[in-house]
Amino acid sequence: PGGCPALCECSEPARTVKCVNRNLTAVPPDLPPYVRSLFITGNPLTDLPAGAFPAQRLPDLASLNLSGNHLRTVEAGSLALPALRQLDLSGNALVSFSPQAFGEGGSPLEELVLRGALRDHGVLLSLATLLQSGALRNLSRLELADNGLLLLPAGMFTALPALRQLDLSNNSLVGLRNVSFQGLGQLQSLNLSDNSLGVLWNSTLAQFRSLPALRHIVLGHNTWVCDCAIEDLVAWLKESDQVEGKEALTCASPDKMLGKALLKINGSDLNCSVPIDLPSQLQTSYVFLGIVLALIGAIFLLVLYLNRKGIKKWMHNIRDACRDHMEGYHYRYEINADPRLTNLSSNSDV
Repeated sequence: PGGCPALCECSEPARTVKCVNRNLTAVPPDLPPYVRSLFITGNPLTDLPAGAFPAQRLPDLASLNLSGNHLRTVEAGSLALPALRQLDLSGNALVSFSPQAFGEGGSPLEELVLRGALRDHGVLLSLATLLQSGALRNLSRLELADNGLLLLPAGMFTALPALRQLDLSNNSLVGLRNVSFQGLGQLQSLNLSDNSLGVLWNSTLAQFRSLPALRHIVLGHNTWVCDCAIEDLVAWLKESDQVEGKEALTCASPDKMLGKALLKINGSDLNCSVPIDLPSQLQTSYVFLGIVLALIGAIFLLVLYLNRKGIKKWMHNIRDACRDHMEGYHYRYEINADPRLTNLSSNSDV
């Protein structure tokens, strides 16, 4: 107890242990109990099993850096540490992340860094389940940059009331319509730079306005589409002081607007002849089609009512014609069924 693992460097006064680039395939079992900051990086470590960091042996471990390893699996209970405040799993190709990784109860974790660690969609869903469970309600900083994310699971951040910094930069996000920022009353910084955002809809902008502490929003290097849909975003940019570097935001399409600053766009610059809210347009079309069909049905019933006598006579005529026709069939059937009439008919033919 109190010693240092053979492949690590320890500093008891600083309460720090570093196991960097030591070709470790498992977490050293003999970590000193005084450790508060632990660095295990650059190793071929692939799995974090349950109890990888025994809570009884490491009661003061507050900062854990596992970046740059080859971690693929984080099992349930592997990070159940009573004092853990900071966790860095960046640069690992995770394929399995248990929603119970921090144990059954809540975790005191305040900072979670997953830069480049969520390339697998299943891991993203597991993380969303973990966050939504409320197990990380103390989280104040969440970094999800460099993960190639296209869309985020709905309600992913709704159970993070203490969140102050959210980094979603350098992904491939194409929209935020399914993302709710409600309940993030402490959010101060939101980084959405280097994504594929073409527009921010009014529903998202309204959420930004409603967050009292949000004063730093980064939107640079996105593919803004400067058509009628951009009007709400432009109006918000002109009136808001939340966006950093908004003067540098420029249009990426269409070609005639390429490179134009969003803050310099006027209504006359946009082609608003075609409705841009396609779902609303389709809904209106369906309502109109229903009204037209109802009118056609009413006119048809009215015509039937006005011509009820003629229709009744026509139906009687059809009935009489069908009856005469059926009587003829019935007469021929009786002749064919009676052998005597059949012979008589044959002799008559001869």
